[in-house]
Amino acid sequence: MAELGEITAQALLEAAAAALRERRDEVDKLNVFPVPDGDTGTNMDLTMDAVLTEVSMLPPEPTLGEVCHAVTHGSLMGARGNSGVILSQVLRGVCEALTEADAVDTDTIAHALARAETVSFQAVRKPVEGTMLTVVKDCAAAAGRAAEGGLELAALLDVVSNEARDSVQRTPELLPVLKEAGVVDAGAYGLALLVEGMVAALEGHEVRPFDVSVPVLELSVHPEDDWDDEGYLYCTEFLLLGEGLDRAAVHEFVVGEGGSELVVGEGTVLKVHVHTDDPARVLAYATGIGEVAEVHINNMRAQTTERARTLRETGASERPTQGCGIVAVSSGEGIGQILESLGADRLVDGGQTMNPSTAELLAAAESIPAERVIVLPNNKNIVMAAENVDELASGHVVVVPTTSAPEAFAALLAYEEEAELETNVAEMSAAARAVRTGEVTLAVKDSSSPHIGQISEGQVIGIADHEIVAAGEDVTQVAFDLVGLMVDGAETLTVLAGDELPQEGLEDLVARVAEQHPGLEIDAHRGGQPHYPVVLGFE
Repeated sequence: MAELGEITAQALLEAAAAALRERRDEVDKLNVFPVPDGDTGTNMDLTMDAVLTEVSMLPPEPTLGEVCHAVTHGSLMGARGNSGVILSQVLRGVCEALTEADAVDTDTIAHALARAETVSFQAVRKPVEGTMLTVVKDCAAAAGRAAEGGLELAALLDVVSNEARDSVQRTPELLPVLKEAGVVDAGAYGLALLVEGMVAALEGHEVRPFDVSVPVLELSVHPEDDWDDEGYLYCTEFLLLGEGLDRAAVHEFVVGEGGSELVVGEGTVLKVHVHTDDPARVLAYATGIGEVAEVHINNMRAQTTERARTLRETGASERPTQGCGIVAVSSGEGIGQILESLGADRLVDGGQTMNPSTAELLAAAESIPAERVIVLPNNKNIVMAAENVDELASGHVVVVPTTSAPEAFAALLAYEEEAELETNVAEMSAAARAVRTGEVTLAVKDSSSPHIGQISEGQVIGIADHEIVAAGEDVTQVAFDLVGLMVDGAETLTVLAGDELPQEGLEDLVARVAEQHPGLEIDAHRGGQPHYPVVLGFE
């Protein structure tokens, strides 16, 4: 086994994973939004599990390069949720530097952390300070200063671990929603635990306790919308082919041309994605340094005046090889049946608290006999894992960033089998954006909302487009109140009953809404989704 001092690389990874796993529930509870999706710790833990599984399959006494390859591959394939995907890029950056090193010393560690900062920031279109990205950046800076100051390796590692802890404590000052909720960032805390676990194993001491307390202020949730790129007209993506391509330089250029930028790949092949108003300028730059292939330019504002009727109602197994397939993440048997009836070829189980991995999404996409595949993640925390599939798939995979089942229904209704992929992605994305989603669930902790004040653990809460706007003691009543708050301007309402809502509750809700809003077309189904007794879709 590749050695780092007196301890193997595998043992260090196991120690890091153990430190996180021991406090996984604590990390999960640092969610600033009091609904059952606080699974950052779980996602990072599952990602590390995938790393350990990949490393365990190596032959006896592997080289450090072999270990690094296993870590990079395992973390990418097993990444869960946004936190897991970002963690996989942190690990990738570290491994790239270690693979190139002749020895593991202070300069190597400083370089590895600097590389981790670069790679992880490149993976996120809109980096936000006060998150795990900040911890990576702060640790890289601290390691660089320590190496330049001539510190020994043990002292440098102490500096890095202490900086990680301090960086976590600073996250509420950088991200207002954390300060308002009285918590530190969950992903930042999880990453600091991994660093502490590894350093503790190297130095032979127990993992030190963390103080993650901050002054508690009123909760006010304003989620960051990673998909709000209405300022740019064209979604532009292509393969860039050439010898000795400089990914950092290409990324630097693309950053200046728009938003949602992403440049991944190695050496002779780079995949470029950017939202821009001038795709011709981007392509001119690319053809000036290499060759381009698989060019796709999508007008993101394009809309049509009518929607296609329900298509492809038969199962995928009854169809011959097709030009395009659709993978949809499904939470609940009823929701899955609707998705399939609307044309989804493959379903992947997932949703709140159970985010599927990149590997699971990849397997579903590869199982469809299609040249191109569209993925509907149906949950904001699954979008990043879905985006990694294209880099790994044998065909072309595109993500339509749906964040709920009602959005997916609208997207599937907008799909036109004979249309070009770019047209379908534009129409499906526009249809999804036109849907407003309401959710009814139970608060998992005491909290507060600027709209309704104090919220007690176990209380029924109503969420309108990620904002808590209603609360009460009865699911049906809160759902009815939520309809009243969201119905303005809507012509149709989709009601999905979760597995915790009895049939009489669904019938009562539909009857009351129909009486109160006689002009509203109501389409009710048994969705069977867990955690959310009622999900509403307004169009």
